[in-house]
Amino acid sequence: MDYLKLAKDYNTPFYIYDFDKIKERFIMLKDAFKARKSQIFYAVKANSNLSILKLLISLDSGFDCVSAGEIYRALKAGAKNYKIIFSGVGKSADELKYALDQNILYINLESQEEMLLLEQIAKENQKVARISIRVNPNVDAKTHPYISTGLHENKFGVDIESAKKMYIYAKNSQFLEPVGVHFHIGSQILDISSIHEASIIVAKLVKELLALKINIKFFDIGGGLGVCYKDEQEPNLYEFAQGILASLQGLDVCVGMEPGRFLVANAGEFVTKVLYEKFNDKKRFVVVDGAMNDLLRPSLYGAYHEIKLLNEDSEKSLCDIVGGICESGDFLAKDRMLGKTKAGDLVIVKSAGAYGFSMSSNYNSRNRVCELACENGKVKMIRKRESYEEQIALELECLKD
Repeated sequence: MDYLKLAKDYNTPFYIYDFDKIKERFIMLKDAFKARKSQIFYAVKANSNLSILKLLISLDSGFDCVSAGEIYRALKAGAKNYKIIFSGVGKSADELKYALDQNILYINLESQEEMLLLEQIAKENQKVARISIRVNPNVDAKTHPYISTGLHENKFGVDIESAKKMYIYAKNSQFLEPVGVHFHIGSQILDISSIHEASIIVAKLVKELLALKINIKFFDIGGGLGVCYKDEQEPNLYEFAQGILASLQGLDVCVGMEPGRFLVANAGEFVTKVLYEKFNDKKRFVVVDGAMNDLLRPSLYGAYHEIKLLNEDSEKSLCDIVGGICESGDFLAKDRMLGKTKAGDLVIVKSAGAYGFSMSSNYNSRNRVCELACENGKVKMIRKRESYEEQIALELECLKD
């Protein structure tokens, strides 16, 4: 990759994604489940760029959306409505109606209250809402507490007994059709035994539902497969799939899965430029033109991203790589060994394809960066760099009042 040419042609900072690697990861995961009916629903929240969605559509991906905006994006990229599912704890009435109007595959319900609201909306519009219920199996995903979702202390899903009552209610409703069951216990999971444990618990529920003549067609295991950011050992996909399939013996269901990070994290890099170095007492700072508004994960989670200095050849010393935002929490990395830098040197932040641009903001009135894609050795722009005019466009009309 000729980073210097890219920086010259597109300026910095920017994201760049390897589309060939995304394809490779998708096919690897799909092949692991080839012994059973399966459908990948890409988690749009990980990276929602339309070109990435279009790439995945070409691979027959479905989409897991957590807002009406994500459903809109998926449809705009060319997704089929019957390959879209709608998840999330806080769906509004307007969002539920939008999903119903688009006739998507199913809506993942998170509570009794949400089910009753959807039933009311379906009744008012004389439609039948296909549903799945997110079950919280109370299994520890052994991951960062901010991205753990499968314990009763988390806000997501309902317990087994509550789910069973909801399914019985839905079966007897004229406006609800239960077609799936769903669980998702967390993100960046490296110990797959926790997912297998959850799958056994939820498969038992499905068998009980079938005995009640509730025909579950989709068994959605969520996402959360971990990736290597530093020195982690990624899960073995064959063992992952075999554990899931073993729990489903005797069940004729389609396995749904919602990978996001797994497909795109290590296919993306964030490239930023050194502005200057500074020292406070003995503390060394490398100040770059990228910042926490561009890549929030290090500030939000203390997340680790490998940092590489292009053409590094000098003796290394400890430093913090920081941006220009007026927050002490504005950093891309802390206490890293890095060679001496000068203005204009390029710094490459690895594993930035997931929850990078999708979590970016205009904080400090900074423009969002551009996004590039590399496919078959060719680079193209897939989102142009924002301008100040575009940043304030929605506010200008209000000044006239």
